Amino acid sequence: MHHFPDAKAVVRALAPDEPVILNRPHAAARAARFFTEKFPGKSMYAVKANPSPELIQILWDNGVTHFDVASIAEVRMVRGLLPEAKLCFMHPVKTRGAIAEAYHQHGVKTFSLDTREELEKIVGATASESGELATDLNLLVRLRVSSEHSLLSLASKFGTDLADAAPLLRETRQYCDALGVCFHVGSQAMTPFAYVQALERVRAVIADAAVTVDIVDVGGGFPSSYPGMEPPPLEDYFALIHRHFEALPISYSAELWAEPGRALCAEYSSIIVKVEKRRGEELYINDGAYGALFDAAHVDWRFPVVALEDDLTKPLAEFAFYGPTCDDADYMKGPFMLPEDIQANDYIEIGMLGAYGAAMKTAFNGFGAAEAVIVEDEPMASLYRGDRPDPRSSDNVVSLR
Repeated sequence: MHHFPDAKAVVRALAPDEPVILNRPHAAARAARFFTEKFPGKSMYAVKANPSPELIQILWDNGVTHFDVASIAEVRMVRGLLPEAKLCFMHPVKTRGAIAEAYHQHGVKTFSLDTREELEKIVGATASESGELATDLNLLVRLRVSSEHSLLSLASKFGTDLADAAPLLRETRQYCDALGVCFHVGSQAMTPFAYVQALERVRAVIADAAVTVDIVDVGGGFPSSYPGMEPPPLEDYFALIHRHFEALPISYSAELWAEPGRALCAEYSSIIVKVEKRRGEELYINDGAYGALFDAAHVDWRFPVVALEDDLTKPLAEFAFYGPTCDDADYMKGPFMLPEDIQANDYIEIGMLGAYGAAMKTAFNGFGAAEAVIVEDEPMASLYRGDRPDPRSSDNVVSLR
């Protein structure tokens, strides 16, 4: 993979007609070290956020040893890349065949569930050929919690309701070596109190079930920084999670887990696009809704942008984007702030696309080709450079004592 100092150097060297993905290994390594050193428990990378083998290797090399896999394809990929990694199959609805292969062929011991039917499936699929039940399972019951403090809700599809959780925990306890409770507060949680509310639900469920809980997994939702979405320091999240975890009625040796996805990989990548046409305040670019900008089109995500031409001198103005396909849905309303005098054949760098951008790219309509290179400059925003506010003086936490 070719190396360049920054996006402008890529444009000067390649003058690309197709999008170019810019990867920053140093940014992913820094995020991994931050989580492994500062989160007061075990950090599991949520592979769905960006399944790039190169990224997964970087995370492993910088201390991330556990991986949240959501499909048998992810199990196979990560196991093939990292034979010693701990894989946790955290999708609450799996096929029996996927469970059996994950357990018997790839050594996966950890599974999540949110129904009795899924429990029965896991128990049956992990049994031996002679019918002996597995005795080494870690089973985590997923609890439905609120997504009110997050930009993208994950409260509808998965999770057992509070009223049904206690009997499911009691039954699950009979079939596992370690019993856990997990939840997901939604993607891009903008306040650490999202986890406080969820952990209070965990407290109520454990008290009602009256069982020994060995693992509490607070899931994902840890945010990154985007225009208009600047979260408090991650240390604030860690401090409140740790305090409320310590107060739960759980085993003295219970483990605290998390499943960061976006927070570990958003800063890893950006993309260079070319303006093919300008129509008023609309720019036609060569990537879009069916490419790395899926979130910009479908959930109105505002990614940071910068023009890469040195001769653009006018003030910033609001622009919308059209992608390259023949589909009206290939539209990103933004607004994206770029110089007023930007025109066709100019280049733009779109930042913070390491999370979900690479994973969402398709070849619809014949588009989707993109070369990948490595750049050495900083991402457009970072929660890990040390330029965030001191968490001890943040007004987002009542007290860290």
